[in-house]
Amino acid sequence: MLHGYNPPHRYLPYLSWTEIVDLPDKENTVIVLPTGATEQHGPHLPCAVDTVISAGVVGHALARLPANIPAFAMAPITYGKSEEHLHFPGTITLSGETLLATMNEVSESVYRAGFRKLLFVNGHGGQPQVMEMCAREMRLRHGDFIVVPSFTWRVPHVAGKYLSDKEKRLAMHAGHAETALMLALAPDTVHMERAVVNYPPVFESPLLSPDGRPACAWSARDFGPSGIIGDPLPATVEQGHAILDSLAVSWAAAITELHHLQWAARPEPTWGRANHTGHVEHSSALA
Repeated sequence: MLHGYNPPHRYLPYLSWTEIVDLPDKENTVIVLPTGATEQHGPHLPCAVDTVISAGVVGHALARLPANIPAFAMAPITYGKSEEHLHFPGTITLSGETLLATMNEVSESVYRAGFRKLLFVNGHGGQPQVMEMCAREMRLRHGDFIVVPSFTWRVPHVAGKYLSDKEKRLAMHAGHAETALMLALAPDTVHMERAVVNYPPVFESPLLSPDGRPACAWSARDFGPSGIIGDPLPATVEQGHAILDSLAVSWAAAITELHHLQWAARPEPTWGRANHTGHVEHSSALA
């Protein structure tokens, strides 16, 4: 069904418009939008990895929420800004401008429905700047709108305990952690017999890149024909379930925090408005 990994009662599109109108405390209800991509992830993983991971983690987090915490998932955005992988078949990419316009218009729809807290859980490393630009645009338009752009892996999790030092330093795509998580979320799509090890060359500039990751712009084909940037071979389904559980617990806590958050509403400017006597007021205060 369309709700995917989400509990059906926490899937916003399953509500009617009248049910959404009648929701209590919409200002503090958290709407969660998983954002992903459709792009190559090596020969052993499907092109849907980033969407599966963001949607899967969000769904498992919502399943752990107490009943008294109002939060709903939206349908994930499945296409992203993936130009760095466009040389590989199966990659479907939007331009940054198209993705930003999409995010802005979805966010406006959420605001128009009466919600004031929106959380992006982004699974694709090629587009966090777009999420941030959307969040800033919404804040400039609506002073009472709290839009949080975040990354699936930003909250505490246990993946690091399974990764080698080299993997932690250099892996970026379709490596150990993503492969393990996909073994837990969508095992039928993973083909470990096709997995290979492939790391990028170390970027030999300690000032520009202390960990050796590429500090310059890159495309996936710069690192060879497989599309993998890391070592997926040690990944196991048991590791994947442990990582998934840790992410879900952390995201459930983060959603709860956002529900309770009371953050400063931006005051509207008073300059140029007529006061109750009909005189125009002027103020140096900025919005």
